[in-house]
Amino acid sequence: MLTALVQGAVSSDANATGDAPGGSEGPGEPKGTFGLRLLDAPVVRRDDPRAYTSVVDHLNPGATIERRVEVANKSPKPLRVSLYAAAASIKNGKFTFAAGRSKNELSEWTSLDRPVLTLPPESRETARFRIQVPRWASRGERYAVIWAEVASSGKGNIKLVNRVGTRLYLDVGPGGEPPSAFRIEKLTPARSGEGKPQLTAQVRNTGERALEMSGKLWLSKGPAGLSAGPYLVARGTTLAPGDTGSVTAALDDQLPNGPWKAKLTLASGRVRETATATVSFPSPGMWGASIAPDIANFRQWPPLLSWGLAAMTAILAALGVRRLKWRRAQRRS
Repeated sequence: MLTALVQGAVSSDANATGDAPGGSEGPGEPKGTFGLRLLDAPVVRRDDPRAYTSVVDHLNPGATIERRVEVANKSPKPLRVSLYAAAASIKNGKFTFAAGRSKNELSEWTSLDRPVLTLPPESRETARFRIQVPRWASRGERYAVIWAEVASSGKGNIKLVNRVGTRLYLDVGPGGEPPSAFRIEKLTPARSGEGKPQLTAQVRNTGERALEMSGKLWLSKGPAGLSAGPYLVARGTTLAPGDTGSVTAALDDQLPNGPWKAKLTLASGRVRETATATVSFPSPGMWGASIAPDIANFRQWPPLLSWGLAAMTAILAALGVRRLKWRRAQRRS
């Protein structure tokens, strides 16, 4: 079974990295020497921003999907690029990739039609990868990375390896995709030893899919009616189902202690939650008291649930019309 795709969906180009998907450049190659981007996303996830940079999907045992990636050589010399899938996991709130070409179940299910590409200077090539889930696969979410790798020679006998990657988040199980959800449990203001304020949120993954957290923080109703923000939440927190982790927004050095009305909106793909609380920042080098916030939910219902509710509304409306016609007929008789 092949999944319907949005063609031409792209993620941002990644620079050559020392072992990190989308990270900074690694040794041995100048910044921006080569890049990797995902070209396809499922139609059912066209409103999910994660689907344009990572493979985030659900498959039944025995199912197959195919995706395309584009490899770009941005240098003035030819490059030999290796493409392969390798293991990854989520540990301590981070998406963690295994060393080298280490394997796990998902990477073993993943194959590429062009394992090696020779790219002329300033050129691009497309490759296709396939994920084929065996019929005996057990239920659960698995993680891996599609890597594009360039090896070069360093000083002496040292071999330098740079690679960029696209993350794979694949849930396997019968039926539809399990829900994604999270809860903001508490907010904690603090100041660093240098006096820089920050607000940290403790987040629990209450769903059944991994989450990549992002968000923004706004401050209002501060001293003399001041407002500030939005401040971006630092990226990099990834939570497996059931995990608890923290995300932090760093603020302006000159921000008064408060009190402030804080509004924090966090998101992972289509799932979003907003928390509000009154906070005051402590003295430099101190942590303030943790606060249980007020929560406003903005979770998007799954498509099947939305369609079911729409169908139920239509049925109830039709029954209402029939009842009205029956009552009018009774009055005339």
